[in-house]
Amino acid sequence: MATPLKKPKRKNPVLRTRAPMLPPAPRSRISLGLTSGAARGVFELQVCRDCGAVQYPPREACRVCLSDRLDWTPRSGAGELVAHTTLRHAMENYFRERLPWRLGIVKLDSGQASGGPPGQSESGTPSLIVHVHGDCAEPPCRVRVRAMLDRAGQAVLLALPEKDTPHMSDDPQMRELTCNPKFRKVFVTDGKNPVGQAVVRAMVAAGSDLVWVGEAAPWKKIPGFEEIKALPEVTVVDLDVTNPDSVKRCAGQIGPKVDILVNTAEQHRAYTVGGRYGTENARAEMEINYFGLLRLAQEFGPVMMSRGADTETNAVAWVNILSIFALANKPDQSTFSASKAAAHSLAQAMRAGMHKTGVRVINLYPGPLDVEWNQELRPPKVTPAALARAIVAALQGGAEDVYPGDIAKDWYERWRRDPKVLERELAQGE
Repeated sequence: MATPLKKPKRKNPVLRTRAPMLPPAPRSRISLGLTSGAARGVFELQVCRDCGAVQYPPREACRVCLSDRLDWTPRSGAGELVAHTTLRHAMENYFRERLPWRLGIVKLDSGQASGGPPGQSESGTPSLIVHVHGDCAEPPCRVRVRAMLDRAGQAVLLALPEKDTPHMSDDPQMRELTCNPKFRKVFVTDGKNPVGQAVVRAMVAAGSDLVWVGEAAPWKKIPGFEEIKALPEVTVVDLDVTNPDSVKRCAGQIGPKVDILVNTAEQHRAYTVGGRYGTENARAEMEINYFGLLRLAQEFGPVMMSRGADTETNAVAWVNILSIFALANKPDQSTFSASKAAAHSLAQAMRAGMHKTGVRVINLYPGPLDVEWNQELRPPKVTPAALARAIVAALQGGAEDVYPGDIAKDWYERWRRDPKVLERELAQGE
């Protein structure tokens, strides 16, 4: 059983700061399909469309019939740990700093792929080389395999006990592959909107040591904010993401201590391109949704990157709340969609830079939120509490792209199949 994580002591400033080193990152283009699934929290392997053979490791042609028609297919992950070893010496600097490290071989259960057509059989389910959670028993034993992202942003496989165990997330190897808020210091950039307040409560419930909450325009009395301020884990800081000086002052005050940043600052107005004359609303949306994110990235990003491996509670994650409208513009919310598309592009650039130091950029693409500017939209809508739970689940589970809500999941699948078809459907009001 994993040893419960104790609250780390304050860092001794005399001791060295561990450099942000990464595990080996090079992967073939084909193997990035495994990474794509892991980023969405899904374990997928290639399955031959012609003979049904499951492929591992990823390859260009089927290992049985040499067909090149290999489809990435969700797997259940159920299997048996048949062998294991504990690594106590390593040439890679990343692992040298984190020994001992448990590895093993898992033989997956054969049979139908998760979500595959009924009756479809598979041949020769392969054995997988995996990282092994500390709560897995001595082999042979039943386990479940998950695809997760390592600190380099690449997919690795982790064998977990068949059933959850107490303090499971405190296992050192699992904590390296996730961004668990437990005992970490979190910064929520805007605590005055419903989403921000829900995120603060969720982070406190997840065991965060300290939650800073950004407050713009203190003269505005927003329902629920006083209750948030009264929580013992919460400290309110002044932050206006539209003001460069305010962002710089805030970063100077708390930036070197932030382990997880959740950007909840958002401007949302529901207008078509010609629905409101002028550019004032569009400018306000871009000023907060895009330029606000850029200011935060420039001020908080570098110092968080410098702490990508610092102690047990290092800087681990940057969370962006985007929108499914960022992938395909919703015409009746056109300027909001455009601002989120700009933020989506910027978030991709942030991910490319920050993953080099082990800080994960997590993007959420929710469907319509159950907030005032979506009051005319019919359900289903995502409540702020549900969105906050999705954020915590992404931090604890290791995903980096999350699509909360039925509409977001549906739009994402349609967008993957054919973006042009989705664009035309939205233009027709579907």
